[in-house]
Amino acid sequence: MKERARKMCTAIDFFSGKNYFGRNLDLEIAYGQHPVITPSGYPFRFRKMGTIEKHPAIMGMAIVMDGFPLYFEGANDKGIGAAGLNFPGNAYYHECKEGKDNIASFEVVPWILCNCSTMDEVKALVKKMNVADIDFSPEMPSSTLHWMVSDGRDSIVLESVKDGLKVYENPVGVMTNNPTFDKQLFNLNNYRKLSAADPEDTFGNGYSLDKYSRGMGTDGMPGGMSSEERFVKCTFTKLNSPKFDDENDAVGQFFHILHSVEQQKGCCQVAPGAFEYTIYSCCINMDDMIYY
Repeated sequence: MKERARKMCTAIDFFSGKNYFGRNLDLEIAYGQHPVITPSGYPFRFRKMGTIEKHPAIMGMAIVMDGFPLYFEGANDKGIGAAGLNFPGNAYYHECKEGKDNIASFEVVPWILCNCSTMDEVKALVKKMNVADIDFSPEMPSSTLHWMVSDGRDSIVLESVKDGLKVYENPVGVMTNNPTFDKQLFNLNNYRKLSAADPEDTFGNGYSLDKYSRGMGTDGMPGGMSSEERFVKCTFTKLNSPKFDDENDAVGQFFHILHSVEQQKGCCQVAPGAFEYTIYSCCINMDDMIYY
């Protein structure tokens, strides 16, 4: 597969009185992305699926090329959010297939957001979908992506690999990058001893150990910047988060969860003098269509 920069990212959903969705974009360079609102009457021209002229309004972070918003992530005004994250080495796009909805990788987010108002509709739509090997242009080849789709409470992951499009239920509402999502979920079993509460002293009989610090229940939790480590830490952080009725508190907590796996410039070198870092973090209130 052709690929561009190996960007790494983290996406989450979060229910805290209202439904929230968002992500960190981790990359070594910016592409001029900015918040984009696509009104309901704006025509989306898909390469193999015609034009959709009437659809839910969509907003998110995008690059607009030739009138087409290339959404990094977005949500529609029906309460569905979708994000594309890098999936190098595993993403595989197929030839167009008769009887399938042939969608280019850069079209997946708007295709879902244009057509779906509920997660049941999303799950029905993706059964017909084939992620086709279509570049945006000769100068802009396909990025290696997989996708998280959520309404804030129910979530799935889409991974187009060599043997087809895999659709995974996402019970934790978190996605990072490699390995494949089923392996990411299984890896959480290695951390079942982690706890937000202080651990009991079970070291052995006859010798008592001191609790010398708060937070010792998280001893052994990964803190690195690899996608597998970020998945574990972000999932633990999100699943142990309290809920808030106040919008400011809920949005603030959403960003705290994302910042638990934020990448600082200087810690992830991708080339001499070049570092991957968190370029932006975003949170979408999908009930009220507010983009933070």
